[in-house]
Amino acid sequence: MPRFLSLVLALLAFANLAHADEPDLLAPEQAFAFTAKAENADRLSGHFEVAPGYKLYRDTIRFEVTGARGVSAELPKGESYKDAFLGEVAIYHGGVDIPLKLQGDSLGGKTVTLTAHSQGCAEAGVCYPPIDQTVTLTLPGSGIQGLRDLAKEIEGASPAATGEPLAPEQAFQLGGTMDGDTVRLHWTIAPHHYLYRDKLAVQVVAPAGATGQPVLPLGEEKIDPYLGKVRIVHDALDVAVPLQGVAAGQTVRLNVTFQGCAEAGICYPPMEQVVELTAGAAAQPASTAPAMALSEQDAIAERLKSGNAWFAIGLFFLAGLGLALTPCIFPMIPILSGIIAGQGEHITTRRAFMLSSIYVLAMAVTYTIAGVLAGMFGSNLQAAFQNPWILGSFALVFVALAISMFGFFELQVPSGLQSRLAEISGKQKSGSYAGVIVMGLLSALIVGPCVAPPLAGALIYIGQTGDAVLGGAALFALSMGMGLPLIAVGTLGGKVLPRAGAWMDTVKAVFGVLMLGVAIGLVARVLPDAVTLFLWAALLIGSGIYLGALEPTAHPTYQTYHASRELTGHMEPVGKERLGWKRLWKTLGTLLLAWGLLMLVGVATGGGTPLQPLKGLAAGSAGTAQAAAPAGLVFQRVADEAALDRALADASAAGRPVMLDFYADWCVSCKELEHDTFTDAAVRQAVAGALLLQADVTANNAADKALLKRFGLIGPPAILFFGKEGEERRASRLVGYKAPAEFAPHARAALQ
Repeated sequence: MPRFLSLVLALLAFANLAHADEPDLLAPEQAFAFTAKAENADRLSGHFEVAPGYKLYRDTIRFEVTGARGVSAELPKGESYKDAFLGEVAIYHGGVDIPLKLQGDSLGGKTVTLTAHSQGCAEAGVCYPPIDQTVTLTLPGSGIQGLRDLAKEIEGASPAATGEPLAPEQAFQLGGTMDGDTVRLHWTIAPHHYLYRDKLAVQVVAPAGATGQPVLPLGEEKIDPYLGKVRIVHDALDVAVPLQGVAAGQTVRLNVTFQGCAEAGICYPPMEQVVELTAGAAAQPASTAPAMALSEQDAIAERLKSGNAWFAIGLFFLAGLGLALTPCIFPMIPILSGIIAGQGEHITTRRAFMLSSIYVLAMAVTYTIAGVLAGMFGSNLQAAFQNPWILGSFALVFVALAISMFGFFELQVPSGLQSRLAEISGKQKSGSYAGVIVMGLLSALIVGPCVAPPLAGALIYIGQTGDAVLGGAALFALSMGMGLPLIAVGTLGGKVLPRAGAWMDTVKAVFGVLMLGVAIGLVARVLPDAVTLFLWAALLIGSGIYLGALEPTAHPTYQTYHASRELTGHMEPVGKERLGWKRLWKTLGTLLLAWGLLMLVGVATGGGTPLQPLKGLAAGSAGTAQAAAPAGLVFQRVADEAALDRALADASAAGRPVMLDFYADWCVSCKELEHDTFTDAAVRQAVAGALLLQADVTANNAADKALLKRFGLIGPPAILFFGKEGEERRASRLVGYKAPAEFAPHARAALQ
């Protein structure tokens, strides 16, 4: 990206060369003046002063050094800017401070030459070619030498002349506030001082039984001559400590221990302070306590940054097991079961296990690659597949598979050729495995485009750190956790399938119905609710008729007893057991038929759902417009960033908080929120008084992508809350489905 950016800017510079003689344009060294100074033996401070009317591109900045082994820079985030040629880029205006870290041994007292490469443009439209600016610096003595010099000055000179070391309470000023059940600790760190991240500990002393685990920032890496590789924090440190077992009004007492050093070489002994707060108290203004509690997905991202890598990967695997019980994974069960059933009655347990494992591995690898790409480039690959043509085509594939299961035609090679291929098992298995891999890939991209907090946390981590290895490993563990139950279902399904006889046709027919259900679930994302309900009704009615709902139940006849005597010598009715099963299937078929008919009534009344087919009829029976109105929340749609900004400004002027819902027709969890959570009375009461906005990103067009990118989201569902001042309360952000019992109190607290 930096090379591409430099190339485009260079072309623009040559294209605008005719403007170079205009008298109001500054020389590059004046427009983007660079200076640097040595802070200590291995740390420099670089500074760009960008003249008014000019902008400096962040991704073009890089540094080289002679006299040291290398140099690394911590570039500030910069301002987001939409360039006509480059798209979304980061730029700088005004002064830009850049901390620089030198690599090398015994650098104290050496002279180094630092070269800064950069490129920028004038706001008038003229872009400069890349420029190099060089600064020569003499580094101060090492930390140990600085400590000796400082000790001599302390012994023999006055504090005013020597710059006496600060007292610990001045170097590291600790404050705390209470926000609900979360303690926010904030350290103000004096210039040229730092705190060790791994030396910080928080112990909850009171009330008895209360617990809390601090969430720490990643910090910056430092090579300490005695401690080796450590992580430190400069300037300020914010730590959130969510508490458990604390009631409102109780006194919370924390013992906080920490340790830090001065850059000059003095290290302070471990310090301990007691912080006492009242639970349930409102947080102080951000200027007093700038620390912020973390949302669920941000806390997961911080856990990846700060925790043990293998422990974090294990947690993601467990989170995947939890997600395996969500509707995102349900459609994959009949897909895999259909693959197993399609192998016929001769499938072995080992074969079923191999097919199931390959399906899950293909799904997991695809899920991981798509997630890493989304995290690094901010593009949801799964969302790109959620359009009517792709969903419709994939649904037709499942319809064809279902028809094959019903026995109308066979999706296999001719029996003679199949017998010959069976002797060459490698070729046959290879072909089967290839088909299963393709099905797993498509299932990950098309069938299950869900976003949940663990997935969002991993994507946030990848986007912020660029560490695709750990982030990808976490996503793979998450996917394997989601797929483990599928492997169990596929393996056991292959084991319990009947080996021969008419039962095999029945089993295949059942899986054919499930395949049709998957097809309906896919097209339901883009079809009107009434059409979807009609398709479900047709499927249930057809299944009920197939199970014998309209057929009479016969009793054992004389022929049955006669056949029994001929076969066994006893007058036992051979059809007795079969008759019991037939009655059971008839009962099930009758229920399916009845429910399907109720769905047709729901289609006619215009308000039913698959689980509540008469919902529209019940609403219309009241005979009033109020009764016929939808029971769910009513949102104001925002189509792009400009519409969102206008709505936020209007709400802020009226003193109203805002709830923003990211929704898509193809999002399964969005449908759950719409039908289950947003129709709940407690939820409606919790958000009463707030302006309800909804961003429908079904089309996944440029405006939709811009809205998602603005808030660092990969896809729906996501619920964002804004205060009366118009600023997002990021700590309250929700990603994924939340049940009404969990959503209502969360929304009430977020909108206060």
